[in-house]
Amino acid sequence: MTWTLAQRAHKMNPSVIREILKVTEKPGIISFAGGLPSPKTFPVDAFAQACETVLRTDGRAALQYAASEGYRPLCEWVARQLPWDVSPEQVLITTGSQQGLDLVAKVLIDEGSTVLVETPTYLGALQAFTPMEPTIVSVDSDAEGIVVDDLVKKAPGARFLYVLPNFQNPTGRSMSEARRQALVDAAQTAGLPIVEDNPYGDLWFDQPPPKPLTARCPEGCIYLGSFSKVLAPGLRLGYVVAPPAIMPKLLQAKQAADLHSPSFNQRMVAEVLKDGFLDRHVPTIRALYKRQCQAMLDALKQEMAGLDVQWNSPDGGMFLWARLPAGVDAIALLPKAVDKGVAFVPGAAFYADDADPRTLRLSFVTASEEQIRIGIKALADAVREAVQG
Repeated sequence: MTWTLAQRAHKMNPSVIREILKVTEKPGIISFAGGLPSPKTFPVDAFAQACETVLRTDGRAALQYAASEGYRPLCEWVARQLPWDVSPEQVLITTGSQQGLDLVAKVLIDEGSTVLVETPTYLGALQAFTPMEPTIVSVDSDAEGIVVDDLVKKAPGARFLYVLPNFQNPTGRSMSEARRQALVDAAQTAGLPIVEDNPYGDLWFDQPPPKPLTARCPEGCIYLGSFSKVLAPGLRLGYVVAPPAIMPKLLQAKQAADLHSPSFNQRMVAEVLKDGFLDRHVPTIRALYKRQCQAMLDALKQEMAGLDVQWNSPDGGMFLWARLPAGVDAIALLPKAVDKGVAFVPGAAFYADDADPRTLRLSFVTASEEQIRIGIKALADAVREAVQG
């Protein structure tokens, strides 16, 4: 039997991060590679209680097929907590925010369509968009995100701009208030829709980020959110908030994909959230991640001294971005680092084009402070050997 693959199947690529995670499963490897939340933050007791309550009070409905839009009380909760006027009818519960990216790709991208992204951008978005065979164009970016002048040059004819304004994956950077407003103003002038992805926005350390892009232009934006980073990724629940003009097609794409996201999981989340649980829970995540981020910054300062390694200092989220000395390729460095017991993600995978081979992403949330110190020392040793040849 001969199987003939669709053209789009040839465009599909494995996740570099998932492949690296296989390496990190080796005993003794300290991993800064995965974008996984710390399991210490998972509210196991709250979900145990919610599970019992849902099964006892509404078990048959929870185990039945459900509306494609999502569990109504959960849609209402999402609409209430957003900082602009949102109707529950504009909320679509998805199987993780990654599915939201897939639905956006199916609904908005034709072969040859131009899609604009940051430099660098989220690898999962590139994976979702690429099978639809667009032309993905990187927009120049700096420490505050999108460079608006370059966006204006590249906006004509583009289907949308995909952007993560808060503690971006992979860089950890955030957009300033002024940059956000300038970006939205430019997009409105150009008639360019925005797809705003915000899985990390609640994970700020000292002060919350400025209001979302979507709050400034609700009719011109699709907004993606997630429960993975504030509750647990194993639930596979996220959401899309879209203008009424585009929501019917996103819903139809959702129905074709999986009918609906797990109704039992949705009801459990709604049960956990109903009494303001996140107001009590998320501050504990922020405090933990802030300590771990500072531990990594301190270790980098100590261990990378004299090595001409550069890194940023994020104000929240789960990642920081580093750049190796001239002549050191992060992909070539990775196996040498793994031999020393530490793993990271080479930055090249996060570029739509013109990748910087010297960049790498470090996640600070799943390793202990002691592991961070040991792992950064091992990474510095690998860099030092690479520099010395």
